[in-house]
Amino acid sequence: MKKVRCLLCPRACELKEGERGNCRSRMNIDGKLQTLVYGKPCSVHVDPIEKKPFYHFLPGSLSFSLATAGCNLHCLYCQNWEISQSNPEDTVNMDMSPEQVVQGAIDNKCRTIACTYSDPVIFFEYAADIASAAHKNNVLNIWVTAGYLNQKPLEEACGFLDAIKVDFKGITEDFYENITRGRIGPVMTAIKLIKEKGVWLEIVNLVVPTYNDTKEDFSRYCGWIVENLGPDVPVHFSRFWPMYQLKNLPPTPEESLIEARNIAMSKGINYVYIGNIPEHEGNNTYCPACKKLIIERLGYTVTQNYIAGGECKFCSSKIPGRWE
Repeated sequence: MKKVRCLLCPRACELKEGERGNCRSRMNIDGKLQTLVYGKPCSVHVDPIEKKPFYHFLPGSLSFSLATAGCNLHCLYCQNWEISQSNPEDTVNMDMSPEQVVQGAIDNKCRTIACTYSDPVIFFEYAADIASAAHKNNVLNIWVTAGYLNQKPLEEACGFLDAIKVDFKGITEDFYENITRGRIGPVMTAIKLIKEKGVWLEIVNLVVPTYNDTKEDFSRYCGWIVENLGPDVPVHFSRFWPMYQLKNLPPTPEESLIEARNIAMSKGINYVYIGNIPEHEGNNTYCPACKKLIIERLGYTVTQNYIAGGECKFCSSKIPGRWE
């Protein structure tokens, strides 16, 4: 039987008959590349959209969230490692067609369907069909991804997605190689392409003590964002909790997250957030023009919203995002 090459992500796995890719979810079967996870989610939940996190996309709404087993990165701190680092035959899977996923969203009054938890890149075909069925029913589609995929499939995804949150995990090649087992270049290319295509984009950086938490790291990271994405893409700095293979590390000190936020704002980023510290003011949205509080959050709950028609109610400045 002939070998096949997967062109979905930068790994470009060349597979012999019966061999599966690095992501565990794609296999050469009878000389054809086949997905092993279509219609077989192993995790399905209804989440606040703030949990993804999206702070500028339908705040206060619910998102029907799902994932399949496998991932094309292997982050040492993965909080969902029990599914992302498993073969699909080793997880407890459900049978859910794209149409059933959409019906689940409708039944649970969810305005969006989120492909999340592992990485939608590895269940691309399933995610694409879910998106098609969702749009026919006025349900929007969002991805939570590490952005480790090739240009052609990403361009296709941008055609059916309404918002993408990218976990831009660090700013150095060493971090990506040693902590994620990937490369930084393809992620940077993907992030810039998403922005160019006009899909709503938010960025998250999980701040891991001793690995990506220096002033230089924050400065380079924020400088790259301003230079390549502009000042209005929301950036979230999230607290690390000891997980998976990095249980030896402490949680991120609050001071590190505050420092990251301050550096980001000093670089000119207008919307900078702190994640996993529920009562910090960095959870809130402030108008860059009049400086007033325009969205107040407590954990994943929106307690006040002073945005109307995409504008600050106090000074009428336009606030980027999708609000209604």
